[in-house]
Amino acid sequence: MSDPIPRKGLAPRFWEKKPLKEMSQTEWEALCDGCGKCCLNKLEDEDSGEVALTRVACRLLDDSTCRCVHYENRHEFVPDCIVLRPDNLDTHAYWMPQTCAYRLLWEGKPLPEWHPLLTGTPDSVHDAGVSVQFDTVSEFDTPFEEWEDHIIEEPT
Repeated sequence: MSDPIPRKGLAPRFWEKKPLKEMSQTEWEALCDGCGKCCLNKLEDEDSGEVALTRVACRLLDDSTCRCVHYENRHEFVPDCIVLRPDNLDTHAYWMPQTCAYRLLWEGKPLPEWHPLLTGTPDSVHDAGVSVQFDTVSEFDTPFEEWEDHIIEEPT
């Protein structure tokens, strides 16, 4: 699969040398591993604050590619879709997948060995079994009352 995220021409291991807030837009976007987990609907326990990922995917997620089918204009379809940025990561990292590069770097942790920036291929996230490729259900076909039946365990 060709990589929809431009990763060519970036400084080697730039994420180890540059703080998140100093990254260019291209560097920031290149951190995305393409797992698709951020596009899954989540359940948050009101008492504990614990967040559970479900297999219930946003209507715009293509689970064969694990990409948003309308990334550039997604807010026209899903107004509350979060635009993750360095300046709002502190309020959103807690619900991001445990394997997410943005969350890992924010927590001071390294990228996992399967990350496309380390492997050079966008398929490494799928090959490692970390993505939601071919493993989601539609939010249109799944009533909210059934979301608990679709909770997935992290990190896979």
